[in-house]
Amino acid sequence: MSEADQELARDLGFLEAYTIGLGTMIGAGIFVLPSIAAQQAGPASMISFFAGGIVSLLAALSLSELATGMPKAGGSYYYVNRALGPFFGSIVGWGMWAGLTFASAFYMIGFGQYLLPGLGQYIGFLAGWGQIGITAAALVMAALLTAVNYYGVKETGSLQNVIVLTLVGLIVAFLALGIISGPTIGEFNPNGWPAVAATIGTVYVTFIGFEVIATSAEEIKNPSRNLPLAMIASVVTPTLMYVGVMFVSTGTLSIDALATSQIPVADVATEFMGSIGALAMIVGAVLATVSSANASILSAARVNFAMGRDRILVNWLNEVHKRFRTPYRAITATGIITLVLIAIGVGIGTLAEVASFMYLVTYALVHVTVVVLRRANPEAYDPAFEIPSILYPVVPIVGMFACLAVLVQMSVELVPAVLSLGPVELVLPVTPTPVGAIGTVLIAFGIGWYYLYAQDRALSESLVGEAIAPEPTAIANGEGRYRVVVPVANPETEQDLLRMAAASAHAHEDEQAEVIAVNVIEVPRQTSLSQDLTFEEERVERQQQLLDSARDIAADLDIGLQTRAIVGRDAGSIILDVIEEENADHVLLGWQGTRSRREHVLGSTIDPVIGRAPCDATLVKLGPEGGRGEGDIMVLAGKGPHAPVAARRAAEFVSAAAEDASLTLLNVQPPETDSDEDSSPTERGEAVIKELAERAGIQYMSYDTVVRVAEDTDQTIIDAAEEYDTICVGATRSGPISQAVFGSLPETIGAEVDRTVVMARGPEESPMSVRQALLRRLEV
Repeated sequence: MSEADQELARDLGFLEAYTIGLGTMIGAGIFVLPSIAAQQAGPASMISFFAGGIVSLLAALSLSELATGMPKAGGSYYYVNRALGPFFGSIVGWGMWAGLTFASAFYMIGFGQYLLPGLGQYIGFLAGWGQIGITAAALVMAALLTAVNYYGVKETGSLQNVIVLTLVGLIVAFLALGIISGPTIGEFNPNGWPAVAATIGTVYVTFIGFEVIATSAEEIKNPSRNLPLAMIASVVTPTLMYVGVMFVSTGTLSIDALATSQIPVADVATEFMGSIGALAMIVGAVLATVSSANASILSAARVNFAMGRDRILVNWLNEVHKRFRTPYRAITATGIITLVLIAIGVGIGTLAEVASFMYLVTYALVHVTVVVLRRANPEAYDPAFEIPSILYPVVPIVGMFACLAVLVQMSVELVPAVLSLGPVELVLPVTPTPVGAIGTVLIAFGIGWYYLYAQDRALSESLVGEAIAPEPTAIANGEGRYRVVVPVANPETEQDLLRMAAASAHAHEDEQAEVIAVNVIEVPRQTSLSQDLTFEEERVERQQQLLDSARDIAADLDIGLQTRAIVGRDAGSIILDVIEEENADHVLLGWQGTRSRREHVLGSTIDPVIGRAPCDATLVKLGPEGGRGEGDIMVLAGKGPHAPVAARRAAEFVSAAAEDASLTLLNVQPPETDSDEDSSPTERGEAVIKELAERAGIQYMSYDTVVRVAEDTDQTIIDAAEEYDTICVGATRSGPISQAVFGSLPETIGAEVDRTVVMARGPEESPMSVRQALLRRLEV
């Protein structure tokens, strides 16, 4: 199985993608930058934030087209490398990695400022540590985040969503109360428009978060809608918030007081929210900086992986840990550089500006990439979202020049500089800035790396030469079939599950039936899906062997087979996606027969599939060999809504089995009562069985009728089940059930009877709650 045969699961909806971007963009920037921005441009710094948002919005539009056209890990690096070649790929790859590392250090310094000077106002032992304490706190937290991602803590994704939503609530409250308090703006632009323009570069670090969405493009559901929507929303939301925060801040405190504050938002909040409000903002800032740094470390590791995949970077750096399945070397390298930047005392403003510089270089090349790919139109480029024709090529052209304009403003000061070289003095028309010098060195490093290492190793070539020769590609349409989805994970049970799925498919041969065998490799959130695929050779090989075996089994069963090898975060959600994509009619899963003692009933994979699959769902616990879906088959006959489904499953197994297979319909009735009914318990049981056969459409088959009369219905059924090879029982519950999936009796039979037990239900057609509907809408 080639790498091209592998699929990466799309398990991020709009809300998840939006919070990924917003989680980075709403971090230290909104809590730390107001003091730096106010010092540089006064109240007019809100114009700087707004302009930065516009530059980012243009980049988000170009990135949205690229990410849906080439949804691969690596984001901007990947697109630039594919379109402009490895020379520019090396510049952008190293630039993005450096930018994310500088940004991580920036966030951690912001964390230290709010933890010690901030919380130190309320917690005595945190006060009075000074700059050394801030640096130490930043180092400790950076090391902790590196360790968390090294070990692969799964809960970080869900925690980030909670943090982001909490921060949005805090900032909305800050803006509402601040505006009500009546802020008064003094001199709007005390330092002139050049200072406003220069401040754009300083604050631009706050807008790099939407790039994180692009690095996860291959994991986003319905990318044509969710990806551009998430990118645009993650730019517009913080832009409006930043402008509002600057308006409230510069209108509440004097510019001098704001510029010297280490915790500006908290100090502003004190004026109209009191000490409680200030404490809330401090806690929010601590959470925000941690969330932002965590997202940046993960993104940096994914850029490393993409560079290694293209042989621009040594692949050794991207090895996945055998136990934790995380890119531990890339994460460690990112963490070490972040710690070094913090330890050597790089100023927080410089950290922000260097991160901004490298991403502005990246986005300028991204805009060029859109034009090149539009013109070259390679076969692999098929964007689900395109920049609207009315905006193309205006967006990429204006966006590129906007990025370059900000870069120039950041790189030089419009003041002549004199360089003395011995007796010779050289007068330059402008003075280079430290940030421009650092950025130039990083770009030079990328160029040098290309010529010294990557030039003879890189895989991709530039498409610039083909940008004038577009070639259209054809799209094929599939044919409808009756499809049975079978997740396979265990070689010992694979054959029996496929045989039972084939029995169901053969019953619909007139509908061109097909079995779809699916195997899922689950990957922790800290590891990109492509990265796990590349380095988990043993698991990928096992997946290949399972699906190769499935093809051999299907050939023996004379049934059409499609195989799908998927790498993703959550097996249950992935199987549901396959069911939806394939428009499946039936899903059949294996089960070990044990109930979960924690949050799941039958298992973390089984519960969501059985509970939400919009088709027939069958769960099979395999018993002793020789009687799995064959031999003497018994159906528990009842009046439940899913009993006919179980009866049809049994009939399908009997039809596909050997001639000596038998079908029995069993019903258990309570003893005679004092009711007015004229019929006996046996007669009532026979009537239920006859009705079930008609409802299931199996009245044409030969079957035995067994009615048992007993007080203890459940135990009688369990005892009777021991006399058969396979027991089929329908779900006794309908709708989304939190405490049970099939119902207590079917699950008890499955867990206690030492035979093959088949539990079945029909399509899940329960109405959605308002919450489910909203979540489903966001995932579309």
